[in-house]
Amino acid sequence: MSLDLADDVRDAIAGIAASDLLLVALDFDGTLSPLEDEPMDARMLPAARDAVNALVAAPDTLVAFVSGRSLVDLRVIAEHDDASRVLLAGSHGAEFWIPGEGLQSHGEDEADVTLRDAMRSHAEAATAALDGVWIEPKTFGFGVHTRRATAEDAAEANRLADEIVAAEAPHWRRRTGHNIVEFAFRHEGKDSAIAELRERVGATAVLFAGDDVTDEDALASLGADDLGVRVGDGPTAAAVRVPDIAALADLLTLLAAERTRLRG
Repeated sequence: MSLDLADDVRDAIAGIAASDLLLVALDFDGTLSPLEDEPMDARMLPAARDAVNALVAAPDTLVAFVSGRSLVDLRVIAEHDDASRVLLAGSHGAEFWIPGEGLQSHGEDEADVTLRDAMRSHAEAATAALDGVWIEPKTFGFGVHTRRATAEDAAEANRLADEIVAAEAPHWRRRTGHNIVEFAFRHEGKDSAIAELRERVGATAVLFAGDDVTDEDALASLGADDLGVRVGDGPTAAAVRVPDIAALADLLTLLAAERTRLRG
């Protein structure tokens, strides 16, 4: 196999490939799929899909997608059906889908849901005149998408949303990402999602890859036997960095081959 990977990446793969039970946990948007102006158009690049399938088939290896997306939306963009062997963590780890078990949620109460719906409506009304701004409904809150907006309109949308949340739900968690600000009444993060998945499956090591600010919670939480991979630019706690989705697909493909060689 002649994949164009840096020596430090190959060394890192060699270090984790021999783990007894490896969990490969992957962010979706920007990590397996390009970022899209219409978020529901996101799909894995073919090379990324092939790499994921190879890992699913590798011995003693489990694959999970860990996303800020609501679980219902994550299943659509990941083209994930009930026969899939891929675990899912949606809403930054407040919702899970487990093969053979289905949906597992940390739940919500009626007061939270009522406030969530009111806040979404207020945010939609406040930003309605701003071109290119879209309020995304999420299971535990909402997101302010500004990818198609001008810098001025994006800043104004985020200011308005911040004012609404500060006035009506100052206890909500705020997260930033690529052209999105998210607000949620649950406080789970991708670090807690990784911890819960690790315990659930009994993984002896975890590889986590992500490209955005919200992924850094998970990357910073990894231990000495784990491996963090940052896709693209930006400050990171990851041990290795790859430039883009294609390079991550190469890394995952090599890892699947090594797992099969060592444990097949």
